[in-house]
Amino acid sequence: MYKYVLFDLDGTLTNPEIGITNCVMYALEKFNIKVEDRKELHPFIGPPLTYSFQTYYGLSEEESERAVKYYRERFSVKGLYENEVYNGVEKLLRQLREGGKVIVLATSKPEEYAIKILKYFDLYKYFDYVAGATMDGSRGEKADVITYALEISGIEDKRQAIMVGDRNYDILGAKENGLDSIGVLFGFGDYEELTKAGATYIVEDVEDIAKYV
Repeated sequence: MYKYVLFDLDGTLTNPEIGITNCVMYALEKFNIKVEDRKELHPFIGPPLTYSFQTYYGLSEEESERAVKYYRERFSVKGLYENEVYNGVEKLLRQLREGGKVIVLATSKPEEYAIKILKYFDLYKYFDYVAGATMDGSRGEKADVITYALEISGIEDKRQAIMVGDRNYDILGAKENGLDSIGVLFGFGDYEELTKAGATYIVEDVEDIAKYV
């Protein structure tokens, strides 16, 4: 049993597909790049944006930084609300809270956006700590975010903590920090990705998370 449960946000607690892809499209259009099928942009859900713009669309480092600014122009006022909470998430968080678990958010999304999203969906009250990325990118890699989450929540015995996420970045970040992990299949990663990354457990549904924590 674990005392501390760290959750990813996008693809784990909420489905941000519409908001993220709309904002990526908005940013890419500034470079005269038009995307017809938003599914092509699913790889943007999870990793830092600068990495994704460079990796998937060949933008230079300078261009990718500009693209992130364009992305945030739309995301900060509209995109972050084009989102929905997965069925069963609030029930799970309430159950964990009532069971005495310490609940921590660990997301590569900028922390101020993550807090706004949690408050918008009335989930903020379930979290003891929120750890997110910084706007300037100085803390953006998932492993760094998890390290920060461990620090602010005072977790010393890592055997008591587990990371829950939908992408390999969550699993690898947990492993780098010496944590067990749960990979979820209802987000944007698949069984092969999560297995290859070394997830301790893999679940299909939100309800299954409670079995391991």
